[in-house]
Amino acid sequence: MKTSIGTPKKYSDIFRRISKDRWLYVMLIPGVLYYLIFRFGPMFGLLAAFQNYMPFLGFTRSQWVGLTHFHRLFGDYLFPVILKNTLILGLMNIFLFFPVPILLALMLNEVRHRYRNVVQTIVYIPHLVSWVVVAGLTFTLFSPEGGTINRMLAMAGMPPVNILLSTSAFRPMILVQNIWKESGWGTILFLATISAIDPTLYEAAIVDGAGRWHQLKYITFPSIFPTIITLLILRIGQFLDTGFEQIMLMINAINRNVGEVFDTYIYEIGIRGGQLSYSTAIGFFKSVIAFILVFLVNKIVKKLGEEGIF
Repeated sequence: MKTSIGTPKKYSDIFRRISKDRWLYVMLIPGVLYYLIFRFGPMFGLLAAFQNYMPFLGFTRSQWVGLTHFHRLFGDYLFPVILKNTLILGLMNIFLFFPVPILLALMLNEVRHRYRNVVQTIVYIPHLVSWVVVAGLTFTLFSPEGGTINRMLAMAGMPPVNILLSTSAFRPMILVQNIWKESGWGTILFLATISAIDPTLYEAAIVDGAGRWHQLKYITFPSIFPTIITLLILRIGQFLDTGFEQIMLMINAINRNVGEVFDTYIYEIGIRGGQLSYSTAIGFFKSVIAFILVFLVNKIVKKLGEEGIF
């Protein structure tokens, strides 16, 4: 009897709350539709990873092959090379690129207010530059024939360098490009978090004799640490996404053995090679690894007493 009476009342309370905040729910509709159409909808295409998918036959009539494409992926002689390249670039993004926006935000916070807007604008601008332009600038600077850097080296009587064809310079070049283009844009969330810190904390610290370093160490950094953890977990989810456009523009026949990653391999196999099912299997493998990494890192963070993302 309690259930039959309590259940309608429960639903009545839910509908009453929905009716009260109906315009907030209406504002959610575009975002929900976006994720349903462009995020969850395309996941139906993952069926192709378990088929010999033929576009003219569709998903319902294409031949099912089970895990054949995954067996092919793990047995491919290129798989260890591609996995190694992807992991190295992913680790570089986590340990070398990710801290840069944090440090830059802390430095910008120390800039005098009248100059801060100018400095922020300067460091934000590269984000608006296309990767095609970045690649063009790199070629202009380091081209072995007429590049700016090599011209300067020639004027100084030094031999030219050709980092565009150097396997040892490829990964540092990708890292430097990332730092130059995206580190300024990455400071936005950290600066927003810093601006939300209660000013009275700094005032109390100054009264107690704390200098700028101690204010940074005991107030600013602990205040942005939860944001750092959240963004780190999200970055881990993109661990295997090393940037298709950037790498595709910079790899060539000489440095391909250190530059080929899953994103470029999917393009070569799936788009240019027409092997849609095999490339879908590779993408599915990436997604599963990303999910596992996010779940594990989130669990570790919560074990350490910090707030995770779920």
